[in-house]
Amino acid sequence: MRYEMTDEQHKAIMDACKPVPYIIVGGREPRSAQENANDAWERLGQELGFDYMTVRPVRGESDRVFTATPKVP
Repeated sequence: MRYEMTDEQHKAIMDACKPVPYIIVGGREPRSAQENANDAWERLGQELGFDYMTVRPVRGESDRVFTATPKVP
């Protein structure tokens, strides 16, 4: 199924992909940009009703447009 993110949703995904400052406090490493991006896609999938692991870009379209498999209730 084809989906299109709002500007706000797109910003949340892009912000989640930004590099993470790496300061170890108390021996605990911060989450990686990949982990943050995966969580942002999962939240978007829950919001729009798709399986976030099936997201694929649509060639020739805006970077806000993608396809994904709808979640089965």
